[in-house]
Amino acid sequence: MAKAKLKIEKQNEGCVIVGVAHSGLLEDIALEHLDELQFLATTAGAVTKKKFLQKLSVPNPKTYVGSGKLIEIKEYINANHIELVIFDDELSPSQLRNIERDLNCKILDRTILILDIFASRARTAHSKVQVELAQYQYLLPRLTRMWTHLERQKGGIGMRGPGETQIETDRRIIGQKISNLKEKLAKIDKQKSAQRNNRASMVRVALIGYTNVGKSTLMNLLAKAEVFAENKLFATLDTTVRKVVVNHLPFLMSDTVGFIRKLPHQLIESFKSTLDEVREADVLVHVIDVSHDAFEDQFNTVNETLNEILEHPKPTILVFNKIDNVKAEDQESFLEIKENWLSKKHNNSVFISAMKKTNIKELKDNIFKKVKVIHTKRFPYNSTYFNY
Repeated sequence: MAKAKLKIEKQNEGCVIVGVAHSGLLEDIALEHLDELQFLATTAGAVTKKKFLQKLSVPNPKTYVGSGKLIEIKEYINANHIELVIFDDELSPSQLRNIERDLNCKILDRTILILDIFASRARTAHSKVQVELAQYQYLLPRLTRMWTHLERQKGGIGMRGPGETQIETDRRIIGQKISNLKEKLAKIDKQKSAQRNNRASMVRVALIGYTNVGKSTLMNLLAKAEVFAENKLFATLDTTVRKVVVNHLPFLMSDTVGFIRKLPHQLIESFKSTLDEVREADVLVHVIDVSHDAFEDQFNTVNETLNEILEHPKPTILVFNKIDNVKAEDQESFLEIKENWLSKKHNNSVFISAMKKTNIKELKDNIFKKVKVIHTKRFPYNSTYFNY
């Protein structure tokens, strides 16, 4: 079965993005979601020309937005020669068919856009299998629409990864492909598990957080590692593990894939072994971009995901990163936020700038204290690494 090329074939493709502010979702939060969708589109190589937001009690089950809004979108894309429309939620197969029929252009939803970015960022055999499996699981219920769509569109943003230009592909072939990928992934996961078991003697620290909060930059700083860091979403897909030594005490640190709102369930399933790095860590370092307007919302998104994958809470250090990016007009509210977090009981918060290397010693001291407690319990007779 042929696959489309794993790259963006049409850079700077113009697009419009569409969202719905449904009941239970405030309009300003919905606008933040659209801003994030725009950043996702930029990461994939698209240029957002216009945003459309409609208030509805629930998304339209047939066309996501109302018929009037769909006409407005059609008039805009025809007048401005736009060939790509991206929706902020996962669309059902029938919604995809209906919208594509009415707008007569390429339609993507948030899920396939995230999968597309993952496909472009996958570097190892492990992450490539993980992404490919997630893509096929997404495509399976959408076969009829996707194959005709692919045949007409000839690639571009959202069309990387699994794809064919012929209709003969059927559910049986895709089902077999998914089965084979699951077997391959199970073997790799078994190897990864064995690697983690071999490292069990050392205390393990996992860097976690929303995507693009500076985890990889911090990893490079603490571990002196060459981890890919870029101001784009999902710069890191493959978990990087490095040995770090603080005050003569060695431990392992892992840089994990970032979390995001509405993370496709196919990816959560496929990236099980990556999440296992979080599950099996002894200490979590939760990195937060304090300069982001919606940092509290991002903080809650990560915690909700952690609650789903962790049976019990783990010792956690909150690292408020990018203090150098806080705008001058926001300094007063920033100081209030800082005072509020630092005054909390059992405070484990540190405010830093990984880029400017501000307060890194304080962060290292906090990590050292956490690691030392666990190391002492695990090896009560081993005081080789540090003085009490």
